[in-house]
Amino acid sequence: MTVQFIRGEVISFKDDPFLCGSESAIVHEEDGLICIEDGKIKAFGSYSEIKGMIPADASITHYKDSIICPGFIDGHVHYPQIQMIGAFGEHLLDWLNKYTFPTESNFADKSYADDVAKRFLKKLIGAGTTTAAVYCTVHPQSVDAFFEESSRWNTRMVAGKVLMDRNAPEWLLDTAQSAYDDSKRLAGKWHHAGRQLYCVTPRFAPSCSDEQLELAGQLLKEQTDQPLFMQTHLDENVDEIAWVKQLFPGSKNYLDVYDKAGLVGPRSIFGHGVHCDEDEFHVLHEKGAGICHCPTSNNFLGSGLFKAFVAKDEKRPVRVGLGTDLGAGTSFSQLSTLNEAYKVSELNNTKLDAVHAFYLATRGGAELLYLEDTIGSIAPGMEADITVLDCGHDEFTQWRMGYANDLNERLFILMCLGNERNVKSTYVYGRCVYDRDRAEPFQYPQD
Repeated sequence: MTVQFIRGEVISFKDDPFLCGSESAIVHEEDGLICIEDGKIKAFGSYSEIKGMIPADASITHYKDSIICPGFIDGHVHYPQIQMIGAFGEHLLDWLNKYTFPTESNFADKSYADDVAKRFLKKLIGAGTTTAAVYCTVHPQSVDAFFEESSRWNTRMVAGKVLMDRNAPEWLLDTAQSAYDDSKRLAGKWHHAGRQLYCVTPRFAPSCSDEQLELAGQLLKEQTDQPLFMQTHLDENVDEIAWVKQLFPGSKNYLDVYDKAGLVGPRSIFGHGVHCDEDEFHVLHEKGAGICHCPTSNNFLGSGLFKAFVAKDEKRPVRVGLGTDLGAGTSFSQLSTLNEAYKVSELNNTKLDAVHAFYLATRGGAELLYLEDTIGSIAPGMEADITVLDCGHDEFTQWRMGYANDLNERLFILMCLGNERNVKSTYVYGRCVYDRDRAEPFQYPQD
């Protein structure tokens, strides 16, 4: 049995601030103590109240001038696309053809996939992200490479092989049947293998035939004991939506294409949702599916402004998380992503305060993935995925923080000025796998 103690200022979430208000949703301990036992949180509370449980010979890791929070959750990201971050000048459909498809062709080489998976996971962990919903490529070996590396870090990840049997270069296509067969085999290998979770992953409706979408839905229905996840794209770009109408004239809207195939339900993660209409929001709510808000990507590609407060309307709230959407997104940091989310909210004439924002990056992401009983909060029984944020990693930020009046203002400064350089430490299942100040910052948990 391994027991450890972490002390410092702690924030977490017990509810959805979009529905109950900021003050009711947040948990804040100005001087908190977290007890971790064998990878899970055994106790959490104020230091003065629970310090008596600390054995006399125990060591305490005390983080000063920091905020300890649940590990960030990235609800939508493409690990194969990190080579092309910052690719210039195209909107979504041209961007796919010019940059994405040629880049993803490299993943036919397993050794290349291994290298990119290593780079990707280190960058995520260094940015304080401990869970992500990840798109691999059409190649099964890209999935093996990703889950093999995630297993070394013991990170809880959701990922799957992209399904794509049309409207892409021939050398990047599968078939409806091969996609089903490969996905079923990969799910059998990786779903609940340690902390890994498998996700059926149609790229988006235009890249999938009716048969491929239907077989993807069939695979979801077959897995009843340990349900699989499903991720794809929805209503990202107006040209994309027009194309979907041409390809699927019998469907009343974009979401209906997926719904007819049996792909809309709990653990269904739809990236973007920028142009969702009211009917689509109602169906998402009724069926328990969610949207991942990807502001840096949507801004970069000029796709539009996602209306988070409309999605969270209390009359039919939809689960919403936060995603970087690399490589159209331009930062691994959820702090940087929240900076963009705030600006999108302002352009929509709404106010995304710091509590709403940090909720999206933590518990909101867990609720999107139906993992809120496992990750996304700091509370007894939860897996100990924890991020430690330095409130003053440089002289200017430290000076600016001196003028903050309360916690909300300090959190807001972090999301406006912060990035991965503010991450002091990252804990994965109770092990400090990243420490900015160590001689070797990254360490596999078994090292």
